[in-house]
Amino acid sequence: MKLLVYGAGVLGSLFAARMHEAGHDVSLLARGERLAALRRHGVQLAEENSPAVRRVPVPVVEHPAGRYDLIAVLVRTHQVDAVLESLAGTEGDVAFLHNWAAGAEPLGAVIGPERVLLGFPAAGGTMDGDVVRYRATNVMTRRVAMPIGEPDGRTTPRLERIVETFRTAGINAKAEPKMDAWLRTHAAFEVPLGQAVHAAGGPAALADDPDAVRGMLRLMRQNLDAMATPPVPRGFAALQTLPERLLVVVLRRFLRSPTAAHSGLNNASPATTAELERMAEQIRA
Repeated sequence: MKLLVYGAGVLGSLFAARMHEAGHDVSLLARGERLAALRRHGVQLAEENSPAVRRVPVPVVEHPAGRYDLIAVLVRTHQVDAVLESLAGTEGDVAFLHNWAAGAEPLGAVIGPERVLLGFPAAGGTMDGDVVRYRATNVMTRRVAMPIGEPDGRTTPRLERIVETFRTAGINAKAEPKMDAWLRTHAAFEVPLGQAVHAAGGPAALADDPDAVRGMLRLMRQNLDAMATPPVPRGFAALQTLPERLLVVVLRRFLRSPTAAHSGLNNASPATTAELERMAEQIRA
């Protein structure tokens, strides 16, 4: 398959590197200083705080061009409109792998509905200069597969082919028949979490404030209760049904964990704020 990874942040860089190392014909799209750094050094990867950095010489491009078997879009929610404009002149399937609660319709309206797949990357990390410090796998993260789905919920040959392609690169992907509901559920959880973390000054600081965690949980419950469909995955229903006191304890433990520390929650950048605002707009809509 000829692949284009659109977006050279933490996840795009990590996915492109893994695809390249697996022998796939993959290019990574980047702009500005990030493009220059990738041309000089390739994708630089390190596991969490490890001093060992490895360089992966992934081919990089500044603009999409021609036909691809798959374009994997890994950008922030508020950047999608600009991406759609540049993809309108390309050919090939497009998997949008990011926070998105607005459904497939606005995506397909620009590039063609037949090209659109939805998904979400089950990985995390932070940027340390030009080095991607990715989250190490553990018992919890190994159980979480990256969901990808057709907008109409069918399991199609192209979906099976794309899932298998990711798996050959060591990316634990799976077909998800309720991808739209999955993304809406995740947004209902992610927006209160992100807003509370940034207001507190980081996940560990939020964990030290049980009242703030309690307020965050109540907003999550309000969002989930307002959904037209049950939560997907079903495990998120626990946020609606388990006792508040127990959930506060569990959430505070998560916020202190290495998983939270290396998930990007510590990134209080303007881009993070803009993404949360766009996701909140989609939830309200």
